[in-house]
Amino acid sequence: MANSKKPGGLREMLESMYSVIALLFILVACVELCDAAAAVDVYRLIQYDMSGSPFGSRFAALNHHAASLHFPPGVDLSRTVLIIPLRELNITFVREYINQKNPLGGLLVLLPEVLSFKTGGNKQVHEKEKMKNLLAELERLLVHSNIPYPVYFAFENDEIDTVLADIKKNDLMGQPATATTGGYKFVIPTAEPKKVASPTMTNIQGWLSGLKTDGDANQLPTIAIVASYDTFGASPALSVGSDSNGSGIVALLEIARLFSLLYSNPKTRGRYNLLFGLTSGGPYNYNGTQKWLRSFDQRLRESIDYAICLNSIGSWDNELWIHVSKPPENAYIKQIFEVSW
Repeated sequence: MANSKKPGGLREMLESMYSVIALLFILVACVELCDAAAAVDVYRLIQYDMSGSPFGSRFAALNHHAASLHFPPGVDLSRTVLIIPLRELNITFVREYINQKNPLGGLLVLLPEVLSFKTGGNKQVHEKEKMKNLLAELERLLVHSNIPYPVYFAFENDEIDTVLADIKKNDLMGQPATATTGGYKFVIPTAEPKKVASPTMTNIQGWLSGLKTDGDANQLPTIAIVASYDTFGASPALSVGSDSNGSGIVALLEIARLFSLLYSNPKTRGRYNLLFGLTSGGPYNYNGTQKWLRSFDQRLRESIDYAICLNSIGSWDNELWIHVSKPPENAYIKQIFEVSW
């Protein structure tokens, strides 16, 4: 999914959030008896709680007939899965539908293949950027809404395009799919997600010792270089996180590599200890970082003279953000902060 800014606050994660295996989405053509079936991979919208408030899609199982955007006015969609290709998506319509709490059996958003992991190179660059911007806007809407029905994403292909064409034709003819008339029925037979009471947080730490002179009894100051290694998006299985936070991880590993070469020689070893940390739980109020800091010896915490957090440094806007205390305590950092503004 497109990257999104990480909302703060305590989040309670659910088992479904980190699933990297797409659910099986079954399309059944029901004409009298089911005479055809096909399966495609789908990716569920994230579900989480923040400070006790629910967000994302609150349900997972589906067993409803399908409809396109050409449904008749005033029709009851409470037992219908609405299929919307991203190319045809009207963000205002989706926002109003969610805000007005209109009933819906489920929502399937079809992503163009140009956004697929399999698509590479500079193919259709303009279209890809347009779709990414629209997807980012949709993502912001979905992850900050409480949606009382299943929401899934799937990539377009010839098979699902054929199914959607049939559904559109029937809807335009005033023959929507029902239990009596037949039509396409979408089924996801999965258990509802369960809350994870205590998620596992795994942090990775590296250390380079600085050079102490003979007779120096004082502990050397420490510079901490930290990056969060996980990501956040509308669908966890699609959140590749090249900028949030793949860019920070790459920068940290390269810095560690260069300084390990310098610190291997006493002549080029600095008088600072270097602490490197890859922390988890960044999108969830930096829970992994908090756990990591609490595990430190008090002397180590007190020795940290400077900390650098490398998060989302490959921003699309080509900007770097500085997070400082209010007011900035370090005079040098205060100067950088004032110049940046």
